[in-house]
Amino acid sequence: MATPLPCYHCGLPVPAGSPYHAQVLGESRAMCCPGCQAVAEAIVAGGLESYYRHRSESAANPEALPKVLADELALYDRPDVQQTLVERQGEQSQTCLLIEGISCAACGWLIEHHLKKLPGVTQANLNLSNHRLQVEWDGARLPLSQLLAELRRIGYAAHPYQADAAAERMQQENRKAMRQLGVAGLLWMQVMMAAMATWPEFNIDLSADMDSILRWTSLFLTTPIVFYCCGQFFRGALRDLRTRHLTMDVSVSLAIGGAYLAGLWSTITGVGELYFDAVGMFALFLLAGRYLERRARERTAQVTAQLVNLLPASCLRLDAQGHSQRILLSELRVGDEVLVPPGAVIPADARILAGQSSIDESLLTGEYLPQPRQAGQPVTAGTLNIEGPLTLQVEALGDDTRLSAIVRLLERAQADKPRLAELADRVAQWFLVIVLLTAAAVGLLWWQLDSERAFWVVLALLVATCPCALSLATPTALTTATGSLHKLGLLVTRGHVLESLNHVDTLIVDKTGTLTEGRLTLREIRPLTALDGDACLRLAAALEQRSEHPIARAFGRSLLSAEALRSEPGKGLEGEVEGRLLRIGQSDFVCALSGTPAAPMPDEPGQWLLLGDTRGALAWFRLDDRLRDDAVLLMQAARQRGWQVLLLSGDSSPMVASVARELGIGDARGGLTPDAKLAVLRELHQAGHRVLMLGDGVNDVPVLAGADISVAMGSATDLAKTSADAVLLSNRLDSLVQAMDVARRTRRIIVENLGWACLYNGLVLPFAALGWITPGWAAIGMSLSSLVVVVNALRLSRVSTPPRPVATAPAPAAQAA
Repeated sequence: MATPLPCYHCGLPVPAGSPYHAQVLGESRAMCCPGCQAVAEAIVAGGLESYYRHRSESAANPEALPKVLADELALYDRPDVQQTLVERQGEQSQTCLLIEGISCAACGWLIEHHLKKLPGVTQANLNLSNHRLQVEWDGARLPLSQLLAELRRIGYAAHPYQADAAAERMQQENRKAMRQLGVAGLLWMQVMMAAMATWPEFNIDLSADMDSILRWTSLFLTTPIVFYCCGQFFRGALRDLRTRHLTMDVSVSLAIGGAYLAGLWSTITGVGELYFDAVGMFALFLLAGRYLERRARERTAQVTAQLVNLLPASCLRLDAQGHSQRILLSELRVGDEVLVPPGAVIPADARILAGQSSIDESLLTGEYLPQPRQAGQPVTAGTLNIEGPLTLQVEALGDDTRLSAIVRLLERAQADKPRLAELADRVAQWFLVIVLLTAAAVGLLWWQLDSERAFWVVLALLVATCPCALSLATPTALTTATGSLHKLGLLVTRGHVLESLNHVDTLIVDKTGTLTEGRLTLREIRPLTALDGDACLRLAAALEQRSEHPIARAFGRSLLSAEALRSEPGKGLEGEVEGRLLRIGQSDFVCALSGTPAAPMPDEPGQWLLLGDTRGALAWFRLDDRLRDDAVLLMQAARQRGWQVLLLSGDSSPMVASVARELGIGDARGGLTPDAKLAVLRELHQAGHRVLMLGDGVNDVPVLAGADISVAMGSATDLAKTSADAVLLSNRLDSLVQAMDVARRTRRIIVENLGWACLYNGLVLPFAALGWITPGWAAIGMSLSSLVVVVNALRLSRVSTPPRPVATAPAPAAQAA
């Protein structure tokens, strides 16, 4: 079979005999769909076809971009909406847009040059790293909706960008931390030069006036370091003392405050060393360590914030006369009536007042086939209306919807601490108590031996033994590892996951949506007349290609088009193709068209659909769920670790045994209820096994809640996600394999960090107590110890893409029987 020609615009295969072409760079180029043709013609018409010369990757398919209606774009022209999106300076308007569909640097050139040719646009700058576009234009000459429409015309979807409050607050805190670090570093270098000039070791013949000037200069430069850069340490120490809870902020504050007061006394009296340079160095290294830890947390939060908001930006509200008006979702109220057309996302938890359709509830139930719904039945926010228009009455909004459970799930991610982290915190507190008592005893002893050195010895002791490294050892490693898992598509929602993964010896897996993809693939065509399989497929695809039903995706594209298309929710589709009335769906529904008895369904497992016309049945189509490509890799990783693997499924079909054979799973049980699955888990626990459960459906929830570690698929129900310890957002099983390696490395690095921190603090304590370490060297040692811990933990941020599994045999293609 000949390889299909790739679309010149997006690179997808061009169907044989495609009528879509465009003149680009002096040649006729084949296009896969009318969307690519329209975009290519718009780019050429704008004089920007050089884009095709310089691009390094194919463009995104415009039909794959989110669909936006004209009335939805018009919402952005409302003054009340623009208040939070658009900044105005006189006649000029300015906004930030988030662009979808960017594939390479040439896209930035195309977008900027196309917009600059529009009347009224004075500036257009695209940041390729975050795909944000800054646009400045004359709002009187060019509405914002037209600006967005022009971007869509050349193949890019644009949305006004607004950072959420949490992300904006994190960015502000990060900028402030960076400023504090910069100020501390800059001023410390100046303080060091001024203070060192007063040291006797340099033997500089300073006059008394110059010595005084340098001392006051050092004080002047150190004061911003203490009160601006280190204010967070003093506020933390005050908070902890009020709650009678000792942390490293107390030790840090005592060291910084003590050194600063000592330097102030030395400046006023003109006697003794300043130690302002030690204060600056201490502050700089502490701030650097905290900044690196903050950046690790920020990377984790950024990945989490990339989760797509499943609710639509707007909806159609019905007034008392039944007229629809598009409004923002924020304007919707409980009790309002809304119209949801086919292909639209349901905006709120509601009840159907009129209409019938099929609803894709895979977000909530894990069931990949849409479920029929009719008047009087409830529907849920974030689910997709597939077939017919629905009139709904809103019952719940915002935090009261079922969808908000997923958002609350993320808030729990940073609340739990593993036992190892709690142990490190307790050790740090007790260590701090011991240090403070030791400092008091050493101070009293040195006061008797040498009262002039007593204060400096105690100060050096406090600085050198500050348990920063001990406190940073575990959280920094866990934060970095969690961020690395996010990159791999695994969201850790409970703190014990990374620690407990090292102790698992049994793996329980579900079948549908876990080991299999949870979506239908066309596996076989069985013609019933002289019409061959390819001809039957073209007719079926013509009927299905305008449907939003997941079954339709299995049939691919067709060059034929269906007229007078009618959907019967839960039964099938009817339409005319080339003047021929056809139906596809359930046997009784299809055969009713010809008045013949319902055709008997074949015995083979799978989803069978019948195609027929007014003369009778034409062909059976078998659709089936497909095994995930990386399921083999997961099983191999489990066997390499010596794990026992069980397949527990609610499916009673022969598919359970078939999947088990293909993956080499010895213990596979089908037709299990949730109670039966839980009983198996209890038997394993009674036998002393540590269990990892991987599932996605409501029937997996009891086992997910009871397992030692539970992982829910990204396509799982919200109840399953809430019950799980981690969520596989990417739906890639190889991410779980990689997580096992990350967990092992995390434990090793935590042990290394704790060992280093204890070793350093244990060794430096007697030297500081003997007065062999000055406060300056103590600051260097403590800060370097903290940096060693942080840098060692940041090694966990390096993750490699797991190897792709090698297929032992090609997946069975759809073929005519």
